[in-house]
Amino acid sequence: MTRPSDAPPRVVVVGGGLAGMTAALACADGGADVTLLEARKWLGGATASFTRDGLILDTGQHVFLRCCTAYADFLRRVGSGGRTAMQRRLDIPVVAPGDRRSALRRSGLPAPLHLGGALLSYSFLSPVERVHAGTTALALRRLDPRDPDVDARSFGEWLTARGESPRAIANLWNLFGLPTLNVDAGGASLALAAKVFRTGLLDAADAADIGVPLAPLADVHGTPGLAALETAGADVRLGAKARSILASAGGATGVATDDGTVDADAVVLAVPNERAAPLLPPGAVDDAGAFARLGSSPIVNLHVVYDRPVTRLRFAAAVESPVQWLFDRTAAAGLFDGQYLAVSLSGAEEYADRPVEDLRATFLPALEALFPSAREARVERFLVTREPQATFLQAPGTLALRPGAGTNVPRLYLAGAWTDTGWPATMEGAVRSGLIAARRALMALGRTDRLPAEVAA
Repeated sequence: MTRPSDAPPRVVVVGGGLAGMTAALACADGGADVTLLEARKWLGGATASFTRDGLILDTGQHVFLRCCTAYADFLRRVGSGGRTAMQRRLDIPVVAPGDRRSALRRSGLPAPLHLGGALLSYSFLSPVERVHAGTTALALRRLDPRDPDVDARSFGEWLTARGESPRAIANLWNLFGLPTLNVDAGGASLALAAKVFRTGLLDAADAADIGVPLAPLADVHGTPGLAALETAGADVRLGAKARSILASAGGATGVATDDGTVDADAVVLAVPNERAAPLLPPGAVDDAGAFARLGSSPIVNLHVVYDRPVTRLRFAAAVESPVQWLFDRTAAAGLFDGQYLAVSLSGAEEYADRPVEDLRATFLPALEALFPSAREARVERFLVTREPQATFLQAPGTLALRPGAGTNVPRLYLAGAWTDTGWPATMEGAVRSGLIAARRALMALGRTDRLPAEVAA
């Protein structure tokens, strides 16, 4: 059937994670006829939820910062901003074995002075280490995250060269870097670390204030995202597995799926890096092998349900412990009795293949060392979820491997936190990638009157 000449252009988005939902919404808002294809039966990608043993679990523990402006706009667009809470000021409780505690709290002073008091009172560093960390932070602020020479160095190597002690690296720099970069400082790109610390902590006083979900992530992202897409007129096809992107000499023409071909005037491919290359038409990118060379890094999540509360902390970071970060997810999971703590382990190669009983034997005593009340509590459930390819491996040299949104095929664009957004593999990076790809697609289709706001790549 011939389409009317005044019909809106057709955009097909492959992938229903944050990047894909963002791209689809922006294209629909921009006047395109949008179809979103998602192989799973739900939207949300790596930020989804499921039920196990009567407990609502998230696939991973995710927080965001006040500087994550594109992500905050996404929450407003899908109407779920009220399902999150933002700190008035950065305040991170830090716990250690023996019920030792400290905190990293910002003051009301302008950046970078806002963190001076936090460092000077941080008891898990010596006085000399605290002062030295302040000078290192100022040096980090001067680095250019887009400099290939900076990206070629490891964050840990740079810290050591500056005289940061192993304890300072473990108790301060990894406290922020490891959960954000999903790799230990020794294996992390200095450029990406500079981006994390500059944008998140050093450039604006309120940038690192922490936001947390108050509901399961499915209720924050996937479910409201689906409703927003349908309201915007998008055709969302769940359980639709894309097999290949189709193209002619003139550009992208559609997507082949198990159920047939979906025609398109433009295509946004918003899938993880390890899945992207096989879907692309020949010659779409100069080096499709770079996608695989980006690698991956795992996250392991432990879900511990006690028969009684063992801590009043909503979340906390841990030092001198195998525990890294933990979150009280009792209310969000729909639990009315006891307490549910979720322990998030980033850069978790050490734990990715460990049997559940081994993890239980390691982490239950570790939690008891952090929270003495846990020694008297009964563990009612201990569950483990694993994300073997949670993020790309944010190692030195990745700047050259991350592709931009454009490809060699006209009107075919890439999105995903692994593309070159300038950000690490975070929810903010994923949303930004979707906006960048949507903007490019709408401009190529001549729909320029309702473009999404430009974000820096």
